[in-house]
Amino acid sequence: MRSLWKGAISFGLVNIPISLYAATERKDTKFTYLHEACMTPVKYVKFCPNCNREVPMEEIVRGYAYDRGQFVVMREEDFDALPLPTTRSIEIIDFVSLAEIDPIYFDKTYFLEPTQGGLKAYALLRRAMADSGRIALAKVAIRAKESLAAVRVYDGQALAMETMFYPDEIRSYAGLAGVIAPEPRVAEQELAMAGMLIANLSTPFEPGKYQSDYRHALRELIRARIEGEEVVRPALPEPEKVADLMEALRASLAMVERQATDGPVQLQ
Repeated sequence: MRSLWKGAISFGLVNIPISLYAATERKDTKFTYLHEACMTPVKYVKFCPNCNREVPMEEIVRGYAYDRGQFVVMREEDFDALPLPTTRSIEIIDFVSLAEIDPIYFDKTYFLEPTQGGLKAYALLRRAMADSGRIALAKVAIRAKESLAAVRVYDGQALAMETMFYPDEIRSYAGLAGVIAPEPRVAEQELAMAGMLIANLSTPFEPGKYQSDYRHALRELIRARIEGEEVVRPALPEPEKVADLMEALRASLAMVERQATDGPVQLQ
């Protein structure tokens, strides 16, 4: 893996030199846009209408539009010179319980690797956090943006860091009429039936059992096209129509019980 950032974890007066690596990757099937008339890949160019020419990357700078047609130019050295400790370190602020953080705050996950001179301090922080059952809230600046971050023990061996959204970056659901509408009356029998359905579908989390059926089907279609095979599209089953909520709950519960007897539930 290629390191994306080098710095240190600042923990009180302790500094732990680390390298940062992306912990996740997208497995989406990638496509190239083609011109249908000749099947040539379409080029995306950065074009300056004033100079009437394509602009190479080395001639491009970032500008903040403070008024119509008025920009403050920012160069890489300007970002590097910001008077913030987080441009070179992950500054731990607090230790909190992970259960107190709603998942909506989490953005992207990174692995933290100790570099030369940081092995012992890294192990100390990892073990102390594991013993306390707490995670660290920190601030870090990566790629011209300072983020809130959560540093935690991952798989008992590594420290992982999730960048987080700030509270003012979380959108409100106040404008969603269906959410803020007066709550309809729910019968106790309906609630009990829903509880039974949840109980029957409850299971320990086993990440290996989940996969992208869509990605598999898409790749099979592409493979068939490459090999010149005829593609057979199975008819999609029509969803069963139910008269009311209670009937839907009963039908769902019966289906889950049948699948528990016949085999595991196939998740779509």
